[in-house]
Order: sequence, then C-alpha cells, then structure tokens
Amino acid sequence: MTDVEIIDLTPENIADYGVCGYKDVEKHLELRRKIEWVKEYYPKGLRIKAIISKKGGYQGMLEYIPGKYAHRPVDADGYMFIHCLFVGLKNEFKGKGYGSSLIDECIKDAKCASMNGVAVVTRKGPFMAKKEIFLKKGFILVDETKPDFELLVLKFNQKAADPKFKKISLENYSNGLTIIRSAQCPYSVKNVNAILETAKKLNIKANLIDLKDSESAQQTPCAFGTFCIIHNKDVISHHPISNTRFENIMAKRQILNDNVFR
Repeated sequence: MTDVEIIDLTPENIADYGVCGYKDVEKHLELRRKIEWVKEYYPKGLRIKAIISKKGGYQGMLEYIPGKYAHRPVDADGYMFIHCLFVGLKNEFKGKGYGSSLIDECIKDAKCASMNGVAVVTRKGPFMAKKEIFLKKGFILVDETKPDFELLVLKFNQKAADPKFKKISLENYSNGLTIIRSAQCPYSVKNVNAILETAKKLNIKANLIDLKDSESAQQTPCAFGTFCIIHNKDVISHHPISNTRFENIMAKRQILNDNVFR
C-alpha cells in the first residue's frame, strides 16, 4: 500500500478525519454523537482503523470492540467483534486488498488480547459487510437470524463456545411505531425527525429510543442492533432509511390491512 496507510482513529484525532463520510464537527450532529461514543468505548477496547490515501483522503474503515461491549444482540463475550467494514469511497480504491488488510489488523489485536477469536454479523444489502471477504479469511458461519443476518467467526480457541444471536421478543413493541437507534451508527440521525413527523401525520403513536449503552443494544430485536424501526410488533426496517422509503412501507402496510379487513 504505497499511497495508502492504515491509521488508528482515536478520541484525539477522529474529528480531524471524520467517520462514515461525516467530516464537519460543527455541521454534523452525527459526527458529534459518534465522537462522544468513541470517547466512552475507546478505553474499553474499541478500535477504528481507517484507510487514508495521500491523494484520495479517507477511503474506508474497520470498527471492532471486545464482544462484551458489542452493539449487536449477540453473545460474543471473549471474542473481538467487528461492527462494520467498508472500503472504497472512490472506485479506484476498490478491489485492492485494503479490506483484507483491515481485517488482519483486527485479527492481530484479538490475538494480542488473548481473545477466543473474531466475530462479525454480515448481511447482503446496505449498511452491512458481505460475508465473502470474511469467508476468504477463514471465518465460518455459526448462527443465523431473520431475515438474512449471518453470524460468522474465526476461532483461535477451538474449545470456546461459539458466539450466537440473542433471541429478543417483539412483544414489548405491539403498539404503534418504535425507532431504536444508537450513536454507534452515525446514520442513525439522518431522516429520523422526518419519519417521526410522518408518523404524526398518519396518526401513529411513535416512540424514539436512544440506546445509551452496549447492554441496551444487545437487547434490541434487530440483528443490526443500532438502528431499527418497528411497527406493531413487525420490524419494518433493519437499518436507516429515508422518509420517502418509510412512507412507501406504511402505504403498503395500510393496503394490506385494508385487504385483510374487507
């Protein structure tokens, strides 16, 4: 990686580089929330490795944390847990092996910390890393949950219990709309106010839950953990969406309800 280096984002320098495309502390509430979250969890083992190009700037990152503090509904204590991975904001930086190099950094840190291995939740589609890059590194599938989330692990200690998804009931989300979010994901801010306003116009009771810690994140009924929209015990979005997307989802649900009760 001649033009590219891997650096550690820390509470001291994260504002200089930004994260997930958010670079302006004054402008972006998303970044301010993320910085405060990093300050809380960095002493607990949180690490963010960023790909920085001399000519292209910020081009990707890998975030991981000891499984005890994972912001996903998983039992992964004793494992290093990867929250997110993306590489290549510009096409010229894709397919260069940078993602693999980032994972190697995590594996090295996990071994130095005498962890049982490294775990990650994957899924096809937006906001989640796809499983193929991890399978190439030797990760294997150990658990699955609806609709298409997969839990993968690279084990160093073969005698250790596998990590697994927690089974969280939706019974407590039976009335109206609930949006669950955490500062771990910067995208959890965008569009939320507009969605709440739309719910109000539709006369839908709405509740916004800001998760305050990893324990709360591990009790969410969606495997993404740090963002979820639930309507009457149904998860209608497992990741942040636009207000337009929300309106379309609710329109379809209304049509289905009308057909059921005809």
